[in-house]
Amino acid sequence: MTALSQEEAFARIRLLRSPNVGPVSYRQLLRRFGTAVAALEALPDLAARGGGGYRVADESRVADEVARVRAAGARYLFHDSADYPALLAELDTAPPILTCRGDAALAARPCVAIVGARNASAAAVKLARQFAVDLAEAGFVVVSGLARGIDGAAHQAALSGGTIGVIASGIDIAYPPEHRNLQEQVAAEGLLLAEQPPGTEPLARHFPSRNRIIAGLASGTVVVEAAPKSGSLITARLAAEVGREVMAVPGSPLEPRSQGCNQLIREGAVLVQSAADVVELLTGFDGQPRSTFRETAADFAALPDDLADAPADVATLLTTAPVAVDELIRQSGDSPAAVQLALLELELGGRLVRHAGGRVSLAG
Repeated sequence: MTALSQEEAFARIRLLRSPNVGPVSYRQLLRRFGTAVAALEALPDLAARGGGGYRVADESRVADEVARVRAAGARYLFHDSADYPALLAELDTAPPILTCRGDAALAARPCVAIVGARNASAAAVKLARQFAVDLAEAGFVVVSGLARGIDGAAHQAALSGGTIGVIASGIDIAYPPEHRNLQEQVAAEGLLLAEQPPGTEPLARHFPSRNRIIAGLASGTVVVEAAPKSGSLITARLAAEVGREVMAVPGSPLEPRSQGCNQLIREGAVLVQSAADVVELLTGFDGQPRSTFRETAADFAALPDDLADAPADVATLLTTAPVAVDELIRQSGDSPAAVQLALLELELGGRLVRHAGGRVSLAG
């Protein structure tokens, strides 16, 4: 891509910070209008057609954000910049803009995610460290979420070989507090990434978003120890949905913290007992995972270049129950472009919610 002007870079940040603009709608707006400057001018009219009033993100608020990013020693990564992580860019829901500290070139190397329980057993923590050391020696960059337990152990062990930390807060917020020094080490010796604006404290809803970035950066995800319904299993499912390998370390059926891993293996994750197993699986990874855990085809349809169609009347087909966009296209009889334009207008008007797997619903 050509270098962004300051005006366009600022407009992109402002566009993403505007109400109801997410990764999918952001890309649709850029595709339709060509630039963020033009998209910002069009937002109020689009939202009005979707049934709502609209005000774009305040310029002074975005200017304050940019100043805070600079003060934190961080910088922005735009989705089409040369140093934006290539594997992550393959996701239709990849963050259009990230903030980072450290060496962005690390994300261009082979990456593997190591995740697991926050209240991990001593044996699992030791195993995570060994996996991270061995994978780093084999040339892999270790990706994790800087959480307590398995995440922290993996980062610490992989520092000398390369590690990427993805946080659920702003780039200037350390969480958990006891990992402040570790987070600084990751930023200084590896790469620290954040999707949320600076100053954002980590909230529960931010962690699944953080997990999709972890899964998207890596060719495969290794779950070392996890209880059922844990955040690590969310990361594993997200990895499966985007066609990456899912691996799990087996454990005793008598240990509750092993039940999540055993469940993953039962449902198709690859059983791994050492870093050598992971290296064997990921070396030469060609986008066709051997793991069969919860294979799904996430279909986030892009807005076509041809936008001659008028917006379709799909609101009458929607309820609060999620439905696939393809199904809306079939039932409406309208073109994909018209349906996508109608959905975009509904989203900007605050009436639409996007769900995983290319599904949408009316806002409750």
